[in-house]
Amino acid sequence: MVGQAIIYNGRAIQHTAAFLMLNSLRFFIWPVIAGLLAALLILDRWVLPRVAITANGDPVMSYAAAVRSATPAVVNIYTAKLITSRSNPLPADVFSALSNPPPAERQRIERSLGSGVIMSAEGHILTNNHVIHEADAIQVLLQDGRSANAVVIGTDPATDLAVLKINLPDLQPITLGNSDIARVGDIVLAIGNPLGFGHSVTQGIVSALGRYGLQLSAYEDYIQTDAIIHLGNSGGALVNARGELLGINTLIYTGADQSRGTPTGIGISLATPVNMALFVMEDLIRYGEVIRGWLGVSVAPVRGLNERQPGMQLLEVTAMAQDSPAQRAGIQVRDIITHIDGEPVQDGRITMHRIAQLRPGDNIDITVQRGQQSIDLRAIVGTLRHSPTL
Repeated sequence: MVGQAIIYNGRAIQHTAAFLMLNSLRFFIWPVIAGLLAALLILDRWVLPRVAITANGDPVMSYAAAVRSATPAVVNIYTAKLITSRSNPLPADVFSALSNPPPAERQRIERSLGSGVIMSAEGHILTNNHVIHEADAIQVLLQDGRSANAVVIGTDPATDLAVLKINLPDLQPITLGNSDIARVGDIVLAIGNPLGFGHSVTQGIVSALGRYGLQLSAYEDYIQTDAIIHLGNSGGALVNARGELLGINTLIYTGADQSRGTPTGIGISLATPVNMALFVMEDLIRYGEVIRGWLGVSVAPVRGLNERQPGMQLLEVTAMAQDSPAQRAGIQVRDIITHIDGEPVQDGRITMHRIAQLRPGDNIDITVQRGQQSIDLRAIVGTLRHSPTL
């Protein structure tokens, strides 16, 4: 009996220990399961594109969620411009010219179309300047069927951007992305009003970043994509796979004279990055113009002087405006600019963009090489009032 009692008690002790172990594991297992479920929910909702199932059960990748999120913020823009013309045929002789009165002026309405993106609940819309240039009337059509007349808040020909404003309730602004972290190969969607067809979507990838040298605007830093766009897509949204705005569709590159080119591109479409567009938009709303920083120097690229970094590109000062911030800081012609605020310079285009986004009155540290001497200088940024330079 005593032995049985010991065995019984031993079993009881074993069962009690097992129970306590299972009870303690419960506090660890449930948080792990909850964490896994939350991770799956985040991946499904915000990271992974939607996967639909066809009738035969095959999975199909879908970006319908991204389109559904972004499309209400993309608008169609219709413009009208009054054109005055006069027919003036050459008279047969002097007498007929004296006897006939001058021809009457004729007026006609020239219509155009484009796209835009709702950026604020107050009705601010970003589009291209060339979409609304010299328009006498601008009408905006929303995805939900509502329409409104738009007023121009400001334009910036240097980036071919413009800000409009409409007065409608319950507007849905687009979700903003970050063009600085865009990568070549990322999936993108172009949403706009091609050829007047209304809201349409095309899909592609980011083909290249930082495209410039087309001389179509002063501040070129385009996102290149192979998402096909047509006439009318200008000013529309380039979004990522989550429906976040990456850029404003701006150009179709046809490889020929743009004025004679076909209305369809050849797989090379260009968009202004959203980060640059936001800088322009905020200034146009606040000041009615874009206030850009300025040093007052013209530069030319030169190869790096450091043998350990042979591929590094520096900037040689080739000219300088009289009484400019650069001159007051002590910069001289033929100085080699090596660093801006402690960071090595890369090329004139990127450096010009950085300085342009500074505010007048900001201090900027500039390192130049003059002969064999490295000199640290400090300049007070001025205001750009003429053609873009550093």
